Amino acid sequence: MYQLNMQFKVILLLDSIRLLRLLPSEDKTAPIQCELFHYSLQESGRRTHPYEALSYVWGSLDNLHSVFIHEHNPKSGYGSTSGNDLSVTRNLHAALIRLRYPLFERIICIDAVCINQNNDKEKEQQIQFMVKIYGLANRVIVWLGDAAEDSDQALHWIRVAGGNKSKIPPINEAVQEAVIALLQRPWFRRIWVLQEVAAARHILIMCGPTEIDGYAFCLGVDSFQVFVNPHAPLQHFARSTTYLIRGAIFRSELSMGRSGSSSLGICPLGELVDMYRAHEATKCHDRVFALLGMSSDDLTKSKLLPDYSVPWEELLERLTKHLLGKEISVEIRGVDREIVVIRSKGCVLGTVLLEQKYSIQAERESVDVIFRNEKGITHLALLGSARSVRDGDLICLLQGTSSLTIIRDCCDHFEVIGIAVRLVEKALVSDGYVDGPKLSQSGIQFIHNLTLIWDWEMTLERSQHSKGYHRVLGLQAAIQGYQTAFGIQHPYTLEDRCDMTPLSWAAENGHVSVVHLLLAKDDSDLNLKDSRLGRTPLSWAVGRGHETVVKLLLQTGQVDVNSKDKSGQTPLLWAAREGHETVVKLLLQASKVDVNSKDGWAANEATVKLLQSSNI
Repeated sequence: MYQLNMQFKVILLLDSIRLLRLLPSEDKTAPIQCELFHYSLQESGRRTHPYEALSYVWGSLDNLHSVFIHEHNPKSGYGSTSGNDLSVTRNLHAALIRLRYPLFERIICIDAVCINQNNDKEKEQQIQFMVKIYGLANRVIVWLGDAAEDSDQALHWIRVAGGNKSKIPPINEAVQEAVIALLQRPWFRRIWVLQEVAAARHILIMCGPTEIDGYAFCLGVDSFQVFVNPHAPLQHFARSTTYLIRGAIFRSELSMGRSGSSSLGICPLGELVDMYRAHEATKCHDRVFALLGMSSDDLTKSKLLPDYSVPWEELLERLTKHLLGKEISVEIRGVDREIVVIRSKGCVLGTVLLEQKYSIQAERESVDVIFRNEKGITHLALLGSARSVRDGDLICLLQGTSSLTIIRDCCDHFEVIGIAVRLVEKALVSDGYVDGPKLSQSGIQFIHNLTLIWDWEMTLERSQHSKGYHRVLGLQAAIQGYQTAFGIQHPYTLEDRCDMTPLSWAAENGHVSVVHLLLAKDDSDLNLKDSRLGRTPLSWAVGRGHETVVKLLLQTGQVDVNSKDKSGQTPLLWAAREGHETVVKLLLQASKVDVNSKDGWAANEATVKLLQSSNI
């Protein structure tokens, strides 16, 4: 952190915060001078308080600037010479220069200055006040940064488009690029800004010398979507912030949560996580803490309230069990401990039939679902998730939870697309509407053992462009993910929707640990062929050149080294054709290997050439 040279007085009063008094200067180049003072938010009867709150991105810590914080003395007034120098980032310093008035002081709440960033306990306490701080401010100022990449022109045309949507003038390519560059600024990706603008009553957006009202900004950005080329990550981040900004002028007074803290009560925490977990934070904990103030859940017994001493993997486990219930089994994996392996009894209720793409103006996604034993099509209204729902995704209910979970069959596992989804109240049929399916667990048989992968490492860009999702997720996850949603309980010989058995999949991908486990099963058929190509696990392993896997299979003495696939190729021919010399040697050392075997296209020329070149 960059506050090591700053001494903070402890905040003692309940519901008290620090505010920054930005001192005026007619000289735009003069050093920034401020005061910090304590302020109580307990005063009743006020819809807003006489201060502003800044929403911004800290920016790089490489280029720090100094501001002087005068020691506050109510009796002597401001301007005393005693105080401390405080180092702030270049982006915050630029914001302070822009916000400073020539003749009048300005009272602002700025988290990096008003909260002791070196004191986790204070941060945990103040985080719980953030909804109240931004909700009671008379205005929230969004600072997008200095002018760059024609941002002034972008804001000009956004203002024009928002003010006259019926007669938008022709927009050239340069303006489109400027608007896209503006919406790609880091502010739109920061997770804390969501709560800040969600609580705000009045929003002013600043970029360099240009400013625009928040509501006008949203109207203009909405209009620009007919001109801006579709770009899924850009639309996701822009949509998630602009729809919150748009609602500022309509917000009523803050409600108090069951825990006594201020709550926006926008929607359940599971829906917030689905939509916003792709947003960025300096600390991984903040990807959860930043959403709590917007949640309608009762969090008093959730153990999710801000506490940075809790390890990230434990926090992620607590979150998962809060959303899905305590009956599930949770394991955290991955390099950054962001892959959640969920095991639970479950029941597949239906399948996504049709995805209706949302527009950037709407925060919800309409999805049609066919449920088992239900008439007609049911409509799901989802918050625009960071992972878009696709045709064929499965709707399941896990034992012990009242929310639906949307999962996707990824061959080696089931991937969580929506962790906690709510149903709308009606279902559409050909002759009208009927009541949709009820989510009571009575009468439902949870016969399927499901292994689900909820990946917090998956970035939005990767999720939009990734076709094959074959990361090594661990031994049990890789195998148990092959249990199909429809009740087949034998994962060791079952062919999946990719036409490969688990052993063939593990052999092809070189997953030695998975192969070890499968070979330990007495009932494993080591020569079982896939239905599409007719290849055995040994054939897949030698074709990919996985020497260790080949050794393991050969050591069993149970593999057919001369088994031919549908094209007539044996494992030896596959190894020779792919140029895997060491694998060829391993096969030749095995008894009964047929070096004269021919495939469906040619003789054993490839084998002969490799043997000659290797002097075998």
